[in-house]
Amino acid sequence: MEVVTILLLAVVVVLTALFFYFVPFLLWLSARVSGVNISLLQLFLMRIRKVPPQVIVRAMIEAHKAGLNSITRDELEAHYLAGGHVERVVHALVSAAKANIDLGFKMASAIDLAGRNVYEAVQMSVNPKVIDTPPVTAVAKDGIQLIAKARVTVRANIRQLVGGAGEDTILARVGEGIVSSIGSSESHKEVLENPDSISKLVLRKGLDSGTAFEILSIDIADIDIGKNIGATLQIDQAQADKNIAQAKAEERRAMAIALEQEMKAKAQEARAKVIEAEAEVPKAMAEAFRSGNLGIMDYYKMKNIEADTSMRESIAKPTVKPTK
Repeated sequence: MEVVTILLLAVVVVLTALFFYFVPFLLWLSARVSGVNISLLQLFLMRIRKVPPQVIVRAMIEAHKAGLNSITRDELEAHYLAGGHVERVVHALVSAAKANIDLGFKMASAIDLAGRNVYEAVQMSVNPKVIDTPPVTAVAKDGIQLIAKARVTVRANIRQLVGGAGEDTILARVGEGIVSSIGSSESHKEVLENPDSISKLVLRKGLDSGTAFEILSIDIADIDIGKNIGATLQIDQAQADKNIAQAKAEERRAMAIALEQEMKAKAQEARAKVIEAEAEVPKAMAEAFRSGNLGIMDYYKMKNIEADTSMRESIAKPTVKPTK
């Protein structure tokens, strides 16, 4: 009997736990006390649909207490089944209503399903966010490099949260505007004297178009002077010109050496021909002697002429004094 009694008690406990799990009576009582109209059958069906009743009921109580009676249970369940964050959406709607921001449940749920934190977006609409840009390097027209840092104050644009660009796009556009502003300045001194000119020029470009934010202000936090890029480029250009000139001079020197070698080869060839011609003279003289065209006296006269010519050449040559 005792075993049967224990089994019966265990079965009763299990059945009771299952009943209160599928029919959360205390949760229903809490909703009724808070003024939320929901039945036990609806809570039971939520369990069947695998929707946590606690999440839906807490969201409905919060919305009812904030005066958002237009939000229905079906909308909350549908948003949960779609993978949305029900409590975050309700928090955002309550905050938007308190701040007089026009935000409906459809827009809030769409923003949440798009992967953005709609509650943080509403908070950013009330309390703008300050974004610090990384150091932006730009060069003025006088060749001086400037490194600028800016602080961008943005406010969330609720209507552009779905499909709008994020913070990275804002930072990229602001950096591009800073580079353009500094690059169009005649001198880096102008930028240092009037840093607000950068902010004014960048703001006029409408950088927040197509983004999920509205730019309220752009303030230049710091400007540092970097390298003299113009002088560096001139030095590099001069070095390049020098290398080109040296290469051309080397080319001319090589051509001169080649021409000299060619002239020497031609001179050696001419000397070889002269020596060859001189070698033919004795043969011609011997032939002249044998044929009787040249006599011995004619030969002596020729030798005398050669000796006289050699003497005249030696007299005509200047004498070189020995150096002490």
